Amino acid sequence: MHRFLLHNDEVRDSSDLIVSPGQIGFANGWGVFSTLRVYDGVLFAFERHWERMSRDAARMSVPFPESPGWLEDRLHRLVEANQAWNSTLRVMVVRNRGGKWLRLWEGPAASAREFELIALTAPVNEWGRGVRLGLVPQARHAASELTGTKILSWSQNLYWYERAHQQGFDETVLLNERGEVAECTSANIFAVEGDRVWTPPLTAGCLPGVTRAILLEEVGAPGLTIGEKTLMPADLEAANEVFITSTTRELLPVVSVAGLKIRDASATRDRLQAAFSGYTQKYAAPRRRPVAAL
Repeated sequence: MHRFLLHNDEVRDSSDLIVSPGQIGFANGWGVFSTLRVYDGVLFAFERHWERMSRDAARMSVPFPESPGWLEDRLHRLVEANQAWNSTLRVMVVRNRGGKWLRLWEGPAASAREFELIALTAPVNEWGRGVRLGLVPQARHAASELTGTKILSWSQNLYWYERAHQQGFDETVLLNERGEVAECTSANIFAVEGDRVWTPPLTAGCLPGVTRAILLEEVGAPGLTIGEKTLMPADLEAANEVFITSTTRELLPVVSVAGLKIRDASATRDRLQAAFSGYTQKYAAPRRRPVAAL
């Protein structure tokens, strides 16, 4: 990560001690987060990230900023401090108090504010030409009332992600309780069938990724139809191509899935990646700030 971080209203050195063990959200992962890409100093698709975070915060009873402008202004301060004009940005809103039922472990620092805002920037990661995926059954519970909520309690995903690397993979496909494909630990997944491109519906237990939503709603390529459909592992094997999407990866081809025979192809993905890149440039052009001159 870069030198400076954002803590509430201040840009601080990342070595500063700013967290207390008695802050309920930090001790229990009670908060929401999102990861944004910064293109030429512009917070890409900020409106979509704000909408998802605010919705998830309401579902999880996490106090949240009232104004998107308040948050956006502070994130821009961080980008400028780190000169992170083209970077990855992680923003977290963490519940600070336990409430009347959860005061046993609440420390003095928790009384200061309802929530803590923390944001970090880091260089854009190089992901390579494609990903090799493992496969984990029973990893998503699609019927849960909190399905699709992006929360700070992320250790289960990190465990699967780390184990995938230990086993020689780059990521892993997570199946739900019905054996359907849901998502990866930090990416959505798409399968190409001829001129149709499918991704699992949210009812499969996947997160509503921002890149996923943009492909479904705003970006396409002539002759291609993009939609939602229940996918089984066999559908990945039968597909002409498989690729994953995320804010940090954009669109990345899948070259293998454990136990399945996957076609190593990316022609459709390449077309959609080109369209997505054009969309990011169109989005950023009118929003560039003078300070982000490159």
